[in-house]
Amino acid sequence: MNQLTERTIECPYCGEAIDILIDASDLNEQYIEDCQVCCKPINFLVSHNVDDELIVNVYGEDEAY
Repeated sequence: MNQLTERTIECPYCGEAIDILIDASDLNEQYIEDCQVCCKPINFLVSHNVDDELIVNVYGEDEAY
């Protein structure tokens, strides 16, 4: 069974707060999803910290990871 976790991220382009669902099985994965407001592609990098908390980092196309 997939464990979905809701997170709020800020679009790196328009700055809007967006609620997203993250699948915990996506750990250490990178994927692209379009912003629900401005439709620009957001790069997502899903990882976890030392306490096994889910960390979601978002980047624009022109930003380095």
